[in-house]
Amino acid sequence: MAIEINGVAHTFITAGNFEASVAFYRQLLPFLGLKEVADSPDTYYCVGGRTGVGIRRPAPEHEGARFEQFRVGLHHLCWRVREREDVDQVHDFLAGIGARIVHAPQQDAYAPGYYSVLFEDPDGVRLEVNHVPGRGVFDAGGRVYGSLD
Repeated sequence: MAIEINGVAHTFITAGNFEASVAFYRQLLPFLGLKEVADSPDTYYCVGGRTGVGIRRPAPEHEGARFEQFRVGLHHLCWRVREREDVDQVHDFLAGIGARIVHAPQQDAYAPGYYSVLFEDPDGVRLEVNHVPGRGVFDAGGRVYGSLD
């Protein structure tokens, strides 16, 4: 018998440049509605929207390393927002803090109405904020198969 998960509890990113990444995420995560719950010499952690996001200091031998999107491991992290206008607000916020924006808000063919902004953190980790109309969750073919509840 299978179980059904109830969301993503947390995601941790190991930063190559911990100080620069924490400075970036200290701005971004509260803007996205997450609240800081831990800030130590090795970890920065926020929770909100039924998830947590943490930034960890790397092992000394990996200090200064950069993210490589197509290596094994994380490809990118995407947060969903409730309104299309929220994507535009995130874009404006990112531009205001000088974030590297990969693409400005745009409509994509992943699902009907899929609208997103793609950007990078200081280590080059790809991050996305998207909006998909309605309450459905879609598969790679754009077919609705579940609910966000």
